[in-house]
Amino acid sequence: MRHLISVLIENESGALSRVAGLFSARGYNIESLTVAPTEDPSLSRMTIITTGSDDVIEQITKQLNKLIETVKVVDLSEAPHLERELMLLKVRATGKDREEMKRMADIFRARIVDVTDTTYVIELTGNQGKLDAFIQAIDPALILETVRSGVCGIGRGERVLRV
Repeated sequence: MRHLISVLIENESGALSRVAGLFSARGYNIESLTVAPTEDPSLSRMTIITTGSDDVIEQITKQLNKLIETVKVVDLSEAPHLERELMLLKVRATGKDREEMKRMADIFRARIVDVTDTTYVIELTGNQGKLDAFIQAIDPALILETVRSGVCGIGRGERVLRV
């Protein structure tokens, strides 16, 4: 089962490598990882997408809590939450493909953020399914480059990850 784990961690060098080492030492896979400072510059928020049974996720959570830098760990998958990912896609846009790319961007509520005579850079935000669907909907031969940010997640309603 897929889980979205959110971790508040001290913003110091080596913290990310210790978390990655924890996963690799136990043979767990990280499907997506995003990290950035929070409103408190001494803390970073890490969002990890991983898969495993409830027992595996419980073990991961316990191991994360044992790290000295860890302040708090929450499995956001256990309650209603929002997930978003950013994708930048550079596509070939010449001739009839130029209008087709504009049309596809409109359908998926994407934005064209850079234009040249032969290319567009399209920015698309949404869940992983939406981003995957956009890639599937366009001609693969037109894709020149793809960059994805990884998933960010937050609990819905009154649920807050804070110290």
